[in-house]
Amino acid sequence: RLEEFLKKEVDLELSTLPDFEERAIDVSEVEQLMNSLNAIPAPCAPVINPQAPNAATGTSLRVCWGLFSDDTVECYQLCYKPVSNERHSDEQAEHTLKVKETYCTITDLLPNTQYEFWVSALNASGISPPSERAVYVTAPSPPTIKSKKIQSCENAALVCWESRDINPVDSYTVEL
Repeated sequence: RLEEFLKKEVDLELSTLPDFEERAIDVSEVEQLMNSLNAIPAPCAPVINPQAPNAATGTSLRVCWGLFSDDTVECYQLCYKPVSNERHSDEQAEHTLKVKETYCTITDLLPNTQYEFWVSALNASGISPPSERAVYVTAPSPPTIKSKKIQSCENAALVCWESRDINPVDSYTVEL
């Protein structure tokens, strides 16, 4: 039957003429929706780690943090400033570094000084809120031995030194 039907000539006549020229379809809303689907959200706030043992020298600190989400991150913005007990501590120099990794070693710091650190994550959509602030401390300067005050006898020695640090030092280790 199909073969017979296909051999016949069919004359189709439309009762209404199509009016395509005057119809314009507005796709701007669909376009906006599609663009929003491709956009990545701004990242969540990173979490800064507390200071690790042996992460400091007299003039440097190694700061580490993590991002506990699947957010896309292009780089991090690490900010820091020295901690001050003065009233105008907010006016102290604030430093900002762009970092690709989740750690950074900051150099040229003052010995035995507290520094406050915080970090934000950045991607094409924007910047995250800053992490909580963490305080890190550089190692103290080595003390100066007072050579003129050294005394000794057969079973003992008296060694005196002085610290060049402004902040108090917790303890000293004397090696013989």
